Amino acid sequence: MLRPRLIPCLLLKKRGLVKTVRFATPKYVGDPINAVRLFNEKEVDELIVLDIDATVQRYEPDFALIAKLASECRMPFCYGGGISRVDQIERLVSLGVEKVAVSSAAVARPELPCIAAERVGAQSIVLVLDVRRSDKRDGYEIFTHNGSRPTGMCPTEFASRIGSEGVGEIVINSIDRDGMMEGYDMELVRRIRAATTLPITVLGGAGSLEHAADLIQTFGIIGAAAGSLFVFKGRHRAVLINYPTRVEKDALIARTLRGLP
Repeated sequence: MLRPRLIPCLLLKKRGLVKTVRFATPKYVGDPINAVRLFNEKEVDELIVLDIDATVQRYEPDFALIAKLASECRMPFCYGGGISRVDQIERLVSLGVEKVAVSSAAVARPELPCIAAERVGAQSIVLVLDVRRSDKRDGYEIFTHNGSRPTGMCPTEFASRIGSEGVGEIVINSIDRDGMMEGYDMELVRRIRAATTLPITVLGGAGSLEHAADLIQTFGIIGAAAGSLFVFKGRHRAVLINYPTRVEKDALIARTLRGLP
């Protein structure tokens, strides 16, 4: 049975974990292997790991590190960063990565997800859309290369078109909300939700479990992903890996799906 998911998202930079604000000023938050072990203990629904340097600096995924992360993970594991070829996707899946996230490569070559899906299955292909508000006619624009390159592309139109190209899920990542902890960009989610029937996960802006609850209450079966929420604690943003207990999570989801305040 499909159900809403609460998903920590970890950012890799030089084999360490960082957290950014609007895709800039990365702050070191710890060791990725240790973080995975802690999230195992907390029984998280799923884990997303994104290497924010790989595509920008034109290097391949760190397969050795990813293999270690995959071997430690006791939850579904999604990896993205530095992926430009189908053989890389096949290798990642062979290492135990359940979902492979593509972004820049899918924008440059929209046929790539379809080709990859024929090899590993559409359920293993995730499209990540890094989106920023703009003066374009739709009010939003897709950016690539860790938010450094504007594409002029409308995320709603791209999501609608890519839905038939072999993608199993779309991750909407708001650059403007990244690290701000002020809530998700609900208008952006509404537009993407209206454009595709694919499963959606939303990233960028969550600062409390209530933000996740608002997202789930509004859209139902959806993934609520977050970085700062699950690696920081308190107004001073002290580094602390955290996640709701199973009882707390189940109660939150049940409450929001019933539409209770």
